[in-house]
Amino acid sequence: MLKIRLMGTKSDIAWFQKILSSNNKIEVLEVSEFYSNKGTRKYYRAYAQVQKVNLKKDN
Repeated sequence: MLKIRLMGTKSDIAWFQKILSSNNKIEVLEVSEFYSNKGTRKYYRAYAQVQKVNLKKDN
């Protein structure tokens, strides 16, 4: 499992969350809410937990 910190504007973070969710090689376990960064009103951060999907099928 990987824990990822996403930083950027709200729209940039939402855009990347869609990319993560649409990738069939990873499973998004959890995505946090937006947190504002100190000293700015433009940039935020969010946290995601992802894991690799095993695409091999047992015969």
